[in-house]
Amino acid sequence: MLAAGPSPEARRFFHAPNGNITMARITIFDTTLRDGEQSPGSSMTAPEKLRLAHELASLGVDVLEAGFAASSPEDAESVRSISKEVQGPVITALARSVRSDIERAAEALEPAPRARIHVFIATSDIHLSQKLGISREECVAQAAEAVEIALGYTEDVEFSAEDAMRTELDFLTEVVRVAVEAGATTINIPDTVGYTLPREIEHTFRSLGERVPGLAGCVLSTHCHDDLGLAVANSLAAIEGGARQVECTINGIGERAGNASLEELVMALHVRGDGLGHETGIQTQRLYRTSRLLSYLTGIEPQPNKAIVGRNAFAHEAGIHQHGVLSDRRTYEIMTPELVGAPGTELILGKHSGRHGLEARYDSLGYKLSADQLKRVTRDFKALADRKKTVLDEDLISILHHGVMEDVPEVYRLTKLNVTCGGDISNASVEIKDEDESMIGEGAGDGPIAAAFAAIESVLGYRVVLERFIIRAATPGRDALGKVSIQALIDGRTFAGRGAHTDVVRASVDAYLHAVNKAAAVRTLDDTHLGADSDFRGI
Repeated sequence: MLAAGPSPEARRFFHAPNGNITMARITIFDTTLRDGEQSPGSSMTAPEKLRLAHELASLGVDVLEAGFAASSPEDAESVRSISKEVQGPVITALARSVRSDIERAAEALEPAPRARIHVFIATSDIHLSQKLGISREECVAQAAEAVEIALGYTEDVEFSAEDAMRTELDFLTEVVRVAVEAGATTINIPDTVGYTLPREIEHTFRSLGERVPGLAGCVLSTHCHDDLGLAVANSLAAIEGGARQVECTINGIGERAGNASLEELVMALHVRGDGLGHETGIQTQRLYRTSRLLSYLTGIEPQPNKAIVGRNAFAHEAGIHQHGVLSDRRTYEIMTPELVGAPGTELILGKHSGRHGLEARYDSLGYKLSADQLKRVTRDFKALADRKKTVLDEDLISILHHGVMEDVPEVYRLTKLNVTCGGDISNASVEIKDEDESMIGEGAGDGPIAAAFAAIESVLGYRVVLERFIIRAATPGRDALGKVSIQALIDGRTFAGRGAHTDVVRASVDAYLHAVNKAAAVRTLDDTHLGADSDFRGI
């Protein structure tokens, strides 16, 4: 039997005598590692997921959806490692309303101090007829059975009605009633395809609260997608209708246009507490750093004008705006950068700066470094400072993330790189070390980066097909730190790789080897597991 999740007090559904919803503590259910990872190009390895899970726990999320254990050996391993190592949140795994899925979820969650099994089945007519090929009656029966099976492993069971907001209300009410009677403790009503409007979702939640008396003992949850750009607005409307749990992701990543953005939702509740009257347990000062870690792991940056965590979120260019902010920041800022942990001012550091000054700056940015971490970033900082006039906050964050590949074993390591270019064809030579030997390769290509990649491929037994290659200046100035993100198809799977260096060729090689090292780790894992079906796409 898995350890239960929230206490009964946390599962109360509040209605005031006049029908209005009272003030409440909103449960933040983070699904970055499950639904968010389904965003094209956002896949992460099990070590990367574990690293992000620790950060999400420090952020203060209440429930952490670690993955879909039945989808692959990697996902099962990820759920198990998070369950074993991450303290604080309730750890949950998704499962279709199928016994084998539920059993795999329970097995992966077994080490968790507090665990939840999250079962789902589609309820809209188009999903029932075109995807599942079952009747409404069969849907209801499967929903009840799935909840009952899950309750055999834990008292904390969440039920989701996939595509609920395109489900006829009477039938949705019936499914929810059956799930509640079967013993589900959380009922999730997803807007799976981002179709609904705020007034519609609020009406649905209020109606379910009135029609299903058993909901008084459950948490009602919302899960909104952003296809019409309304995910956060719909989540807030669902809260007005009675939802007390919100399912969301960092940076709003997820299927298609993404999910409700955790940072936007949390800060809307925080800044507009006067109008919304609810609160969360999120440590808002850690929002920016969590966003940056996710961007580092996936190689996907939020758009510059992204609310809360975008590069321009606290930037002011227009003269009248600059004058107002200089006079009083409140003229054009409804929150301070410090409130979300974003760099507000730059402390200029150079090659003469010492370890204590560096440690103090990291501390002011919200990073508590261990002795080993401080030693490593000091070394990397000094190397960078020799190549740059000044080192900015953005450099420090990049150094911290990119200085070492902590998320995957470094099977292959670059020890030498020589490139010649300037003519029609560029040439490169590399020395790569693995556990047993040093390998020297040569290659040519249309440009120095292509030549370097060809040299690496000549000595490694991997066929790498680049699907995406992005070079960004991580920091301003001619001596900027170049950040490279790639997506590569290796062994039939897509892996993200990343590197950072003032030499973009070196950064590109680091990103290339990073992706190859991930593929090597997966090959090792696949050798110890049987294949599993992975036709699931999510709620």
